[in-house]
Amino acid sequence: MSTTPAPAKKQLHKFGGSSLADPECYRRVVSILKDYSHNEDLIVVSAAGKTTNRLIEFLDALNKDGRIAHEHLQSLRQFQIELIDELLRGDEAEQLKSLLSDEFSTLGELGYPLSEAQRAAVLGHGEVWSSRLLAALLRQSDLPAVAQDARAFLRAEFGTQPEVDRAKSYALIKDVLAQHAHHRIVITGFMAQSDEGETVLLGRNGSDYSATVIGALAEVSCVTIWSDVAGVYSADPRVVSDACLLPLLRLDEASELARLAAPVLHSRTLQPVAQSVMDLNLRCSYQPESGSTRIERVLASGRGAKIITSLDEVLLIDLAFASGHDFARAQNEVLNGLKRAQLEPLAFEAQSDQARLRLAYTAEIASGALNELQDLAIEAEIKLREGYSMLAAVGAGVTKNANHCFGFYQQLKHAPVEFFSEAESKLSLAAVLRKSDIQPLLKSVHTQLFQAQKRVAVALCGKGNIGSSWLALFKEQKSELEKRRGMSFNLVAVVDSQTYWLDDQGINEQTVLERYEDEAVAYQGDVWLQQLANLQGYDEVVVLDVTASPALAEQYQNIAENGMHLISANKVAGSAPSVSYHAVQDAFSKTGRHWLYNATVGAGLPINHTVRDLRESGDDIVAISGIFSGTLSWLFQQFDGSVPFSELVDLAWQQGLTEPDPRADLDGSDVMRKLVILARESGLDIEPDAVAVESLVPEELKELSLDGFFEKAELLSEILQERLEKAQREDKVLRYVARLDRQGKARVGIEALSKEHALANLLPCDNIFAIESKWYKDNPLVIRGPGAGREVTAGAIQSDLNLMSSFF
Repeated sequence: MSTTPAPAKKQLHKFGGSSLADPECYRRVVSILKDYSHNEDLIVVSAAGKTTNRLIEFLDALNKDGRIAHEHLQSLRQFQIELIDELLRGDEAEQLKSLLSDEFSTLGELGYPLSEAQRAAVLGHGEVWSSRLLAALLRQSDLPAVAQDARAFLRAEFGTQPEVDRAKSYALIKDVLAQHAHHRIVITGFMAQSDEGETVLLGRNGSDYSATVIGALAEVSCVTIWSDVAGVYSADPRVVSDACLLPLLRLDEASELARLAAPVLHSRTLQPVAQSVMDLNLRCSYQPESGSTRIERVLASGRGAKIITSLDEVLLIDLAFASGHDFARAQNEVLNGLKRAQLEPLAFEAQSDQARLRLAYTAEIASGALNELQDLAIEAEIKLREGYSMLAAVGAGVTKNANHCFGFYQQLKHAPVEFFSEAESKLSLAAVLRKSDIQPLLKSVHTQLFQAQKRVAVALCGKGNIGSSWLALFKEQKSELEKRRGMSFNLVAVVDSQTYWLDDQGINEQTVLERYEDEAVAYQGDVWLQQLANLQGYDEVVVLDVTASPALAEQYQNIAENGMHLISANKVAGSAPSVSYHAVQDAFSKTGRHWLYNATVGAGLPINHTVRDLRESGDDIVAISGIFSGTLSWLFQQFDGSVPFSELVDLAWQQGLTEPDPRADLDGSDVMRKLVILARESGLDIEPDAVAVESLVPEELKELSLDGFFEKAELLSEILQERLEKAQREDKVLRYVARLDRQGKARVGIEALSKEHALANLLPCDNIFAIESKWYKDNPLVIRGPGAGREVTAGAIQSDLNLMSSFF
């Protein structure tokens, strides 16, 4: 809990051509790097604007008409000179223009024909010009920076989809980074160098690919790709006006989207992310605060489509095998061979009765796939057919979501569909169509799948005091919640310690308690959980645990791994030993599910949220103290010596203010658990057995039956009466207090406090939490109010349900 900020981890920022299109764009990039980058961050750049396209036009004209080629070259030279004149001044500007003049003179002397390597070297000029210009502009803006040609360390060989040799490149990049410590390094994207020293271009989206592979080699913590869009949308926002930005996307979903040739991502861009520990963010350089998409390296656990994507130009490779051929074997040979060559088709159809296999490709990849099929010596008649489009729904669980599958097929039933194809990964459902206007289909499928009201299934574990109070509150709030969130909430299960009632059509929350005994069935193990995991027709499933059951807490990992969310008032998992606690946290993180547990501390008081928000906002928690038990708060507020403590315990028990066995309150374990949960929310790694706990239950009373405990409870009074009299002689009162300091020292127990102390003056059953932090050092942040009671705890559960629904 140190107040010293941790050193910033190295990051990489990549800017595409649209982010460097004109002088204003360059200035915007410098402003972004001032706000979002650190001194030793890496920056990868594409060629400015349409520079690469202009170089291609120059090369194409070089073989046809030297005069036109010269005009293209002069136009490009003028564009680059204007960028320098507009952005730089003094020696920096003159040096860059001098270099530029020499390079354009060399380009003007080129003759035809050019080799592949020579052509690649010409097309790589745009990135070199961008990196030099941006590095100079950063230096002029008082940000130390150097330009770096990626060909100095990236090694690759020519091919349809050149791959960077990471083993050869690793040592080379380490040397380069060591030479430029304490500088931002502006690196050229899009190209590498062969072992023979020739320029190798990295193909479509090569700059994005080089950014993530450089990030992996440099072991950065995060790569941010800045472009003209904020990230991944549920559909192309230029076509579908109500497409929504996806703030989070799981890596396997992103990889599937890239495999389907969506323009915002490329599969090779994601390969280094999958093979490293870095994160990937997509942001808009034009509006940095407009949102982003974070690609997370976790397995997706979803219940349907997230994105509708389309391609206008698709080619089909049609393979017809001779009759009598082992078609199944031939199909496997073809698909496995193409996969090994990283030429997997977008979609395919196998017609075993006709011994025919049809493979869908983009025009860019189709020729490479044809060459690979020839190398494999496939015994089939092979034809390349043009004039197709593709539409696909992408998302974990899409092929299992009956509503989404039906909606997809329903919207395409009158379209000229050649075939449908489910990805082997089950992450996408695609339709290959004879070419037609695909935009109306894109809009209609998006509307069908995403504008229909989401359905959320809710399962309640525990139907006692808190559970029954939540049912009453849910009945009262359900309509408003549905209206606010635009989705439906159905109670589908109620689970008790030995029986459960599950109905996928929904259970009436108004009559569930009256009908439970007639409808519930006995269960063993996690049978109810498995049935809940296999529930059909719902987009999300939320489990509410309002029990104190250790057995149910042991199922939390299982709940996450089965793709369900959890809201808990049960303190067991949150205060378990670190190994168990982190295992539960990791399970929810890896599956992209949510675990909320504000009700574990302070009932309805927003203490967990507050501590977490302070820490995540940059504050540093120094200490937490308070009275965390509503039961012990009531007991010690009443305990003034006029009534024996044991009689107060009996009275509290009769009024339902204690646990069924009051020793569960008196032994301090409940307060300890709450303190451990708060300590972890504050960022401290603490074990429950590290908390010093003062139990109020004498050894003689621990093992007795409940009746035996009450018969001998006067022993409680004898011990506490002495403590009270000593405190009263000092004009103090007794309170049961929890304390945590910045060194991680934690204790719960009785303290004698002055009558004026903030912790001494509470209403009966109130909790109070005092938070000292970097921001609240001289005047602690205090949260106080009812810390126990079925109604306020039920309210905390409902509050978490409302918050969780905002994530869906």
